[in-house]
Order: sequence, then C-alpha cells, then structure tokens
Amino acid sequence: MKRKKMPAFFVIILIASMLMSSCSAGDAPSASASSQTVSSSDSTFGANANTLYASEIDKTSIMTFEIAVDEASWQTMLDNAIDEEYISADITINGTIIKNVGIRPKGNSSLSSISRDETTDRYSFKIKFDEYVDGQTWMGLDKIVINSNFSDATSMKEYLSYDIMSYIGVNAPLFAYADISVNGEAWGFYLAVEDVDSGYLDRVYGGEGELYKPDNDNGMGGGQGLGMPGQNPQGGSPSSLNGESGGQAAPDTFQPRERDNMPGQGGGMRGMAQNGVSLEYTDDNVSSYSAIFENAETKTDENDHQRIITALKNLSDGTDLDTYVNVDAVLRYFAAHTVVVNLDSYISNMGHNYYLYENNGQISILPWDYNLAFGGFQSGNASDVVNFPIDNPVSGVSMENRPLLSKLLEVPEYLEKYHVYLQEILDGYFNNGKFEKKVEEINEMISDYIKNDPSAFYTYEEYQNAITELKKLGALRAESIQGQLDGTIPSMTNGQQADPDKLIDASSVNLTALGSQGGMGSRQNSGFSILDGVDMDTMRSAMEIIQSVKGGALTDERKKALYDLGLSDEQIAQMLGMAQREDTGQRGW
Repeated sequence: MKRKKMPAFFVIILIASMLMSSCSAGDAPSASASSQTVSSSDSTFGANANTLYASEIDKTSIMTFEIAVDEASWQTMLDNAIDEEYISADITINGTIIKNVGIRPKGNSSLSSISRDETTDRYSFKIKFDEYVDGQTWMGLDKIVINSNFSDATSMKEYLSYDIMSYIGVNAPLFAYADISVNGEAWGFYLAVEDVDSGYLDRVYGGEGELYKPDNDNGMGGGQGLGMPGQNPQGGSPSSLNGESGGQAAPDTFQPRERDNMPGQGGGMRGMAQNGVSLEYTDDNVSSYSAIFENAETKTDENDHQRIITALKNLSDGTDLDTYVNVDAVLRYFAAHTVVVNLDSYISNMGHNYYLYENNGQISILPWDYNLAFGGFQSGNASDVVNFPIDNPVSGVSMENRPLLSKLLEVPEYLEKYHVYLQEILDGYFNNGKFEKKVEEINEMISDYIKNDPSAFYTYEEYQNAITELKKLGALRAESIQGQLDGTIPSMTNGQQADPDKLIDASSVNLTALGSQGGMGSRQNSGFSILDGVDMDTMRSAMEIIQSVKGGALTDERKKALYDLGLSDEQIAQMLGMAQREDTGQRGW
C-alpha cells in the first residue's frame, strides 16, 4: 500500500511562504500460440545471435510488447518498485515470444517520484532476456528498456534527441515507440530503447572495446553546485556543492554491473565525491575513479582501467588529444547535446546519463536518457533554454570541471568543427520549417496512441498544447544558435549576461507546458512535484538549511543534514533552484 503524502500544492505554498519570509518470480502465463517462439535452440543465442533485432526497432513504426506474467508477482513487483528486482515473464515483441525473461522497474528520480504517487504505477521498465535463461537474447539483443516518457508532455523529447544524435552521426541506441499490454490489458504507450550493452557493442563496434556508465552512487557529478543555465558565468552557481575525490581500494577485475541506482535509494541519497564521473584526471589510482570502473558494462580489469586513466591524464593536459579521444565522435555528440539542452547529464552538476566507450586507449561519449531534454531539467525559463550558450554549454559547473568538452573546445580547429556540426544540424533538421515538419510527422504516427493511452501522465489536450510549444521552442532555439554562430548573439554565458538585449525573445513559449523535472499532468496528480511525498516537518527543516546558505556554499555539514532528512539530490536541486529564482526575482514556481 502506498503511503499518503502532502499534496504538491501545499508543498509549493510552503516553500514560497518560507522563501518570501526569508527574503523579507512465478511462472508466467503463456502468450498467444499463434506467435513465433524463441527457444534455447534458436539462432538468437550467444555468438551466433548477430544483430537481427536492429530491423525490429524501427523508429518509423510502432512496436508491440505483450507481457504475460503472474498477476501476483507483477503486483508485488509494482508495490516494491524501488527495490528494482526482476520477476519472470513471457514477453511477445512484434509477434515473437521470448519465454522466461526478467523484467523490473527502472529509473532514478522518475522511479522515486512514481513510487510516492498513489495514482499511478506507470514505471519505466528494463527487460533482461538472459536473467533466467543463460545466453538467451531477443534476436541478438540482451537487454531493452521501455521508457514511460515521465515528465514529458510531448512524448517526443527523447525520440527527437536520439534522432538528432543519429542525424549528425552519433552512435545513438536504436529507439522506437511501443504499445505495451500486460496479460491482455492495455498498459501504456512507451518509448523502447536499445540498452547500451553487449548487443549494442556487437551491432555498433563489432564487439570491440569496453563500455562504462559513469555514475556516482555516493555523489553528484562534481563541480560547483546546483545551477540553472544562463544564471552564472561559466555555469557557476550561487549555491555550491563542492566535491572531493575519494574512494576505497578497488578489486583487480570488475564484473559488469546492471543497475540504475543503489537498491532502495530511488535515485537519490548520494554523497558528494565525484570519483571520476566528471572525467577529470585526479591521480593514477584506480580507486579514484570508482564512479567509472564500478559501473562497467563489460568485464574489465586493471589494464583496461589504466588505459582510461592514461586517456584522462592526457585529456587533462590537452596532449595528444586525437590519440586518446575520438575527437570527431565527441564533437558530434556535444553539438547535438547542446542543441537539445539536456541538463540532466554530463554538462551539469548531475554529471551522469552518458556512456563512456574505450577502445585501444581512445575514449568517446555516448548518449543516454533524454526525457528531460529541451529544458526539462533545472531550467529557469524559456529564454534560458532558447539562448543556452553554445561555447560554454554547462550548468552548475565550470567548463574546467568538464574536460571532455572544455579541452576540445580550447583547440581552435576543434571549435570550428564543432560549429560546423551545429550548422549541419540547423540546416538539416531545423531550418526552413524542418523541425516543425518532423514534429508533425511524429504526431501523425503517435497521436491516436497518446489519445487512447490508459496510463498517460498527461491528458490528450495537454499533449496537443505541448506539441505547439515544442514547435515554437525548437524554432527559437535554432534561431538563437544561428545567431551565436554568426556572432550576432553572444555565445558565452558572461557575454549574454552583459548584453541580454541581443538574446532571442522567448516570452511566447510556455516552457511548463512541455513538462519538466518531477512533473506529471492533470491526468495524474495535478501539480505533481518531485517534492511530493515530503512531509511538512521535513520540508520546514530542509528549508531552514537552504535559507541558511544565503548565496554561499552548501557546506559538508549542511549537505549531510539534508541527506539525513531523506532528501534526494533531485529534491535538493529543485529546492535550491527555487531559492535561486527567488533571489533573482523569478517567481516561476
């Protein structure tokens, strides 16, 4: 039974009043016998699997996932979603049955938010085909995720982000919309995404190289704090969360770990050590980079780790960059990433939601998790998103805290190439009405599914309004990037702050209508907030700590006090962001 919680409306009222006061596994039922069945004798096992699944994840069509599962096991899994434990199910994908596979809820802030909401069980899910049957795959794929489009009223942010990545030549995971049913009943309309694991590695790199998913189970991503774009020079934030390097001794060999966050933590409760997630060089000790090596997706050893450390050292020194970094691939990634303004990522204080690929000592970055793109995370207003600076595209951290970006853009040749890729995205995906046309094409493909989605976070009317705002936002974002490339608009934060009259006017865009961090539409809890579920006494105590900062650094003692109250990083970020907006006169609660 889900516990009662304080309504979000009262949470917001409380914060506003305090700030203003301060200023002043069972057997699964069988699926349809008419469907094709995958068994242990099929060619979809082991080394012979190849990548036949790639043709099935088609972004121009709708996939189907029919989940047949023991009802009691399913309900128990949902009731204990925060534990992220697999249960067994038979799943039919596009007509092909895969028996006895693992399925579990997944996510960070979305998982914890939904677990606190009594009105919905619309979790994102991870499907692991070999959880119970060793070597089993779906046509060569070992894992796939189906994302619920949490906090995205458009249901398009992640789709468009991966599509733009793919357009400019980034090795993005495959993706396609998916219609989900459970035991014959409609469940919801999701986005299926190829998991970046061994199947992806075989498809894209012929099985060569190592994969890591850097993430701090005990810390945010290193840097200066929880900021919003455009507010502070070099992405610095008035309220700082400064990290220290650390870590315990690491084993010689790391087995790949498959998880989204610490069990029971719901994506929060992290400490502050960065431990390599920022890709800053610290020293030659493997233990200093636990955020990387403890999150290996492939089986790695000391030699693999030392190659990464050597690459990071040369990156930090700016030496032999083209030897230790796949410069072209990284520049393409950051061009697309900058266009879509996803701050829940490497470029912000969170410092996560990316994969690190290494082959023969050369590293590159791969995209992941874009439901909060197009300004859905820590964005003050539409202008911050539209005019997000292209030449220091960071938030809450300084450029030097993100060397994979800063060290490349310091090189004039690389900066020019990065600008070329930005222009290619504008010309091929945005200009002359192309972005609006793309949004309409997607809308025609999915609108009926959105309208009939029984578990949707947003009403169909909210979806339609969000699509209108998305088109405006995309067009204005492209206009601002073009101006920054042409030199008519400052391309750095300090220049924009010094000459705000040159920025594109984004006042016509209702950014809230697109969905934002922790939000769900009126079809769920009206005004749902990531702070929903925090009781009144906890909120008061937290706000007293937040108010005591008064624009200075959030000390280790205050950080610990907030964590001891049970707040996640995302909740602290939202509260600090609200305090910052109050300090700057922005009341966009």
